[in-house]
Amino acid sequence: MVRKADFDPSVPLPPGLDIASIRRAIDYIERELADLIDVYFEQANIFSALVGIYGTKALDSLSNYEKHRHIDTAQQRFPDLRRRGSGNRPSPKESLESKASKRPWAIQSHYDHAGWYIVWRYMVEPTESLASGRPVIICRVDVIFLRKSDWKYERSSAGRKGGGRTHTFGVTNPAKKLRGKAVYQRKDVAIRDGKWVPVNGGEG
Repeated sequence: MVRKADFDPSVPLPPGLDIASIRRAIDYIERELADLIDVYFEQANIFSALVGIYGTKALDSLSNYEKHRHIDTAQQRFPDLRRRGSGNRPSPKESLESKASKRPWAIQSHYDHAGWYIVWRYMVEPTESLASGRPVIICRVDVIFLRKSDWKYERSSAGRKGGGRTHTFGVTNPAKKLRGKAVYQRKDVAIRDGKWVPVNGGEG
């Protein structure tokens, strides 16, 4: 259950986005991804992508932000979402990118665009000790406006012999930048050894 008490109304949000829409989006993500939990155990990185995609789908149908109708932009470029009525080239202040991560602080992207970012921090909890029928729990939702200067280039580790990852950009000092940016934070989960766990001591 997504509780109103777990939201912080003082966190700045993109113009036109409200807490009610984010609350409904969290419920949608947790409900829909319950049937896709097997993907996590097969390919965890793909599952993180699914969390971000379902966040985009949820806000497209439940908020004043819509998915970019240009397929190439929506799938491979920035932004995932734009404020309704902002046109095909929305300003950074009317652009919203949907990200997901199991990690408490990191933000990574293939681009270093300025704009609003919403990060769905999640844990996989197969015992469903926090919520029956919800093996995927959104623990925290960060919302932050990032400038181009907030990003740093992270060199690719891929080589001719194979392996490694493609180049990305990461946010410098993410824990510091995200201080006060959690619009949603479950009070029954905590960070322990860099991972989300239920506060009752169960394993996440």
